Amino acid sequence: MSGPVDRAPIEERLAAAGLPPLPRMAWLEISLDALAGNLAALRLAAGPGVAVEPVVKADAYGHGAIPVARALQTAGADGLSVATLDEALELRAAGIVLPVLVLYPVPAAWVAEAAARSIAVSLGSGAATARILAAAASLPSGTPALAVHLEVETGLGRGGVLPEAAAETVSLIRRSRGVRLAGIWTHLSAADNPHLTLLQDERFGGAVAPLAGTADPDAAVRRHLAGSGGLLGADARRWDAIRAGLSTYGLIPDGLAVPQATSAAASGLRPVMRLCARPVRVMELPTGHGVSYGTAFTTERPSRIATLPLGYADGWHRALSNRAEALVRGVRVPLVGRVAMDAVMADVTDVPGAPVTEDDEFVLIGEQGAERITAHEIASAGGTISYEVVAGMSRRMPRVYDAAGLTVVVRTLMDSVS
Repeated sequence: MSGPVDRAPIEERLAAAGLPPLPRMAWLEISLDALAGNLAALRLAAGPGVAVEPVVKADAYGHGAIPVARALQTAGADGLSVATLDEALELRAAGIVLPVLVLYPVPAAWVAEAAARSIAVSLGSGAATARILAAAASLPSGTPALAVHLEVETGLGRGGVLPEAAAETVSLIRRSRGVRLAGIWTHLSAADNPHLTLLQDERFGGAVAPLAGTADPDAAVRRHLAGSGGLLGADARRWDAIRAGLSTYGLIPDGLAVPQATSAAASGLRPVMRLCARPVRVMELPTGHGVSYGTAFTTERPSRIATLPLGYADGWHRALSNRAEALVRGVRVPLVGRVAMDAVMADVTDVPGAPVTEDDEFVLIGEQGAERITAHEIASAGGTISYEVVAGMSRRMPRVYDAAGLTVVVRTLMDSVS
């Protein structure tokens, strides 16, 4: 059986690891070694004394939250951030003991659970914050205080309190029962814009300045602003911690110009995800034959067409129809016809050598031989950003995790990660 030009076929690697075969012929390969290396590179960019707390929301940007969180915990991450409480509870159920912050307010009915599980939540302004504080004040005796991080609105226009209201809100939190102030943070609106970044940083600095020396006696109030763009762009202050999202997975935010100050760290980042497939059919079609729905592509010559079993239900967006390529035997081939829910077709007519067959392995994102297709390339073709490309990978897509050159675990819909 032929596989990629640079590694053993997936079936052989799974068998060597004592793992069952995949239930379908399209899958994601996740490099835990690259993940650990990226964490080290981000520490270099953050500098000494700054906590590095990767963001693992949205199923770790499509990479798989539990295996990624476990690998980051082993590699020495200082904490993790998610967007929703159930994402945080999933991590706790899997044995993750790192500090976990939910970046949005949570339903008041779940405050007791968050406190009991040592999950920090974000507060801002308005009814959601009032309800969280009220629920925390009613926690049963003996329940740990709910850790809260106050978000400051510095220009994103999405959440938090305005800078001039920060001191008053901190005072309210400190007077409230059942909570403790663990952090103050904000988020950049355009990390690729140095002027806006510095403006938001200044606003944040003004908001936290009056709070100096007023930290809780039992816990330092952690200040954090920079995500991947703020960190690698080198314009924003590091404060006490950075929340690295996309860069954790080896990708530089779209449109960001990396300056000399962080170029060494940026050059150490390696993409963690690889999207692969094996054809379910390879067939010779005659001239004038339509391919996929609506015949948006018609063969202009006798053509060898390979059907790959993944589509927009897996995160391969329909906007990529007739606009993307794949790799097979280290050669780029066009993907033709409309992307279907479960299939996309590749024109392999011009691949050198013996005809491509169902035994060949394709790469749609990642390296094969000397060629590489990046998430940025796919994003550009589809009119979106690389964040959406990776985070949009469906839960139903099997994920194969490799470390130290070996396949170590597989996640499919049929079973949980062991």
